[in-house]
Amino acid sequence: MNKPIAIIPARSGSKRIKNKNLRLFHNKPMIHWTIKKLLNSNLFSQVIVSTDSKKIAMISQKCGADVPYIRSKKLSDDFTTTQAVIEDAIYRLKINSKIDNYICCVYPCSPLLDIADLIKAIKLIKKNDCEFVVPISEYSHPIQRAFKLKNKRIKFNKISNYIKRTQDHEKYFHDAGQFYLGKTRSWLKRKNIFKYCQCIEIPNWRAVDIDNENDWIKSELIFKSLKKFNKHD
Repeated sequence: MNKPIAIIPARSGSKRIKNKNLRLFHNKPMIHWTIKKLLNSNLFSQVIVSTDSKKIAMISQKCGADVPYIRSKKLSDDFTTTQAVIEDAIYRLKINSKIDNYICCVYPCSPLLDIADLIKAIKLIKKNDCEFVVPISEYSHPIQRAFKLKNKRIKFNKISNYIKRTQDHEKYFHDAGQFYLGKTRSWLKRKNIFKYCQCIEIPNWRAVDIDNENDWIKSELIFKSLKKFNKHD
């Protein structure tokens, strides 16, 4: 069976953090760390970047990734789904969906990605013959105790949940936002990954979805700590 193909969707025009994929993270473009992690893992037959940006394409190629095409602007706006980008890649690369191929979509801003999680996901999808494997992480605080602010005053969704002890609440999880591993034919057939997936759990301190400056700073601090223990290249 062939090794999975890794596809990194890296469009330009990020709104909340400008040029997020190319912004320097520990003296390297953010996307550098994801590409190098995938290449060094030796788990994938190809590491491909799907982008609408010639600059991202150039830097990705310098890092060792393949950029066989420039993605259409129509598939690079704020409303384009991950599935649409992967479907586009499958058709452009002429990947045969009739045989057991696997595609791993890995987000470019994943500096805390761990190779061990990728290995675990690949083993799981092959052993259980499932359609997708998604990494998830437990919320660090019970979401049942969430509240809103209205006129600078706390408004509880349900006050009884706040009175209840933290350890007595049911656990809830969220998408870790690092990668999705799936069969090629499932990427083409399914529109909702989460309805057809099995999961691996990763610790919530490694599940940082970098959407704002606080997330960026947190990731840098964790990354710096891991480098001291040779956990990152």
